[in-house]
Amino acid sequence: MTAQSPELPLAAAFPDADREQWQRLVEGVLRKSGAAEATGAAAEDVLTTALEDGIQVRPLYTAEDAPAADAVGRPGFPPFVRAGRATGSTVAGWDVRQRHADTDPRRANEAVLADLENGVTSLWLTVGDGGVPAADLPTALDGVYLDLAAVALDAGADFAAAADAWFRLCDAKGVAPSETAGTLGADPLGVVARTGRADGLAGHLEAAAALARRCADQAPRMRALAVDALPYHEAGGSTAEELGCSLATGVAYLRALTAAGLGVDAACAQLEFRYAATADQFLTIAKLRAARRLWSRVAEVCGAAPAARAQRQHAVTSTVMTTRRDPWVNMLRTTVAGLSAGVGGADAVTVLPFDAALGLPDAFARRIARNTQSILLEESHLSKVIDPAGGSWYVERLTDELARAAWGWFQEIEAAGGQAAALGSGMVGERLASTWRKRSKALAHRREPVTGVSEFPFLAEPAVEREPAPVPAGGGLPRVRRDEAYEALRARSDAHLAATGGRPKAFLAALGPAAVHTARATFASNLLQAGGIEPVHDPVPVDAESVAEAFTASGAGIACLCSSDALYAEQAAEVAAALKAAGARQVLLAGKPGEQREAYERAGVDAFVFAGCDAVGVLSSALDVMEVA
Repeated sequence: MTAQSPELPLAAAFPDADREQWQRLVEGVLRKSGAAEATGAAAEDVLTTALEDGIQVRPLYTAEDAPAADAVGRPGFPPFVRAGRATGSTVAGWDVRQRHADTDPRRANEAVLADLENGVTSLWLTVGDGGVPAADLPTALDGVYLDLAAVALDAGADFAAAADAWFRLCDAKGVAPSETAGTLGADPLGVVARTGRADGLAGHLEAAAALARRCADQAPRMRALAVDALPYHEAGGSTAEELGCSLATGVAYLRALTAAGLGVDAACAQLEFRYAATADQFLTIAKLRAARRLWSRVAEVCGAAPAARAQRQHAVTSTVMTTRRDPWVNMLRTTVAGLSAGVGGADAVTVLPFDAALGLPDAFARRIARNTQSILLEESHLSKVIDPAGGSWYVERLTDELARAAWGWFQEIEAAGGQAAALGSGMVGERLASTWRKRSKALAHRREPVTGVSEFPFLAEPAVEREPAPVPAGGGLPRVRRDEAYEALRARSDAHLAATGGRPKAFLAALGPAAVHTARATFASNLLQAGGIEPVHDPVPVDAESVAEAFTASGAGIACLCSSDALYAEQAAEVAAALKAAGARQVLLAGKPGEQREAYERAGVDAFVFAGCDAVGVLSSALDVMEVA
């Protein structure tokens, strides 16, 4: 084609497809798979996935699903869904912020300088209890150019002392506070959420307001307060609950700051919001976009000018998703989470090192964490496009639904008297605990898999040892992890290994040829190892007597039958009885029992394991019968 040639209409020869045609194709697939007998919209419903907060993910989205244009807007303009600035992060990329929580100021300084020399653009420094003493801030930041590297302090209830130390350090270095950037991290309600102590809240709010006035006067590029939503995420809250709590906290701070004499625009400029980024990339992207939309609405109602309604965001890779077993997989989780935070439009992103759940990260882990962001920025060029997920009908719809769910929770908190009252009454804690109980059930049944823990565990992997990290403040909302139920099982197995020299074992009684038993033997092996139980697989036995002999020789405490339903009908009862006679304390059967349940149970089968079963319950019971303390 020449430059003057008309465009080639590639689709002109094909008739337009409609939703009904697609639904008919879905109906055919469902019929062939035997999954369901459904027609029309009902066929589409079969493929719908339920998320938390009452959100449903549909299998197909079209332009009809997109929210109204004014709910999305343009980059840099209210409601800021597409970006907080008109240029997004295309000018300089997002802020690469590394966290430091070493209590030794000299070691902290070595890590800080290494990070700044190798791609990090700002520091997130724990000060006071659980971090560097405020008095040692000069040592920890020795050699750091405070007018070039932004610093975010995290001092909990000691934020006033940490801020004073910061300003003294600026004076000692001859740097005007107006030339510095970052956040001083005052978060009185976050302290209440973490510790459960609200007795000094009024005084802390006054101190935070005084600090905000000081920043407004002396350090306009510094923000005095952090609206930290991590306590709610880390207590097991859903995405909408995390957003709703952050909104209620932000509103409480606006009230305190304006009551102290700051204008609404100036008060908004003193807040930085911190959110968790998870490996659920679309939910993270939608969360950050929805957060900006929600805060823009709050600021608008409070009377803020359009330019002042943009939310400053700091995204941190989730600690709930990271695991202590097979921690190397955390590199993959945090990569996806970091990508999601960048695509979602976060102003600053912290990728926590893969070993952070085990203690103080080592130099290698910190290097991987910062290089993850360097690759996303410099090699993947994620910051070169403004709101790259924008225009996706799925992302736009998910953003809208998430914003509506979060707004509903925010209104409940406000109706209860605000965030402080909701925390004090236990309303927030009870809501988050209820959400976590539901999620824990999904984790226990492996409907939410955790790679390396509940799926594909590796029992022989050497433990990764790290120096213990400072114990964070507690007493308030709990800190949960997706791996906690399985971690408790693995800890029992580790203790048994230390005491006896071997792990608890389960004998896999594989009946029939490999083609018949391999699938279920693999499933059972994977499941057992998730609880720290070592599978012993011997496919040689061909009858009940030889199976019993092989079980005795294996030294296992329990056994699991693995084969097809057809062979179970012929042999399972006899083999189960033989295993019990040989001393098996518990006999499992891999697969759903169906109509043969009573017959199998009479023969000695104690439990059935299958996709969707209560894996934690089965594994805990197995360890109990083997007397693994």
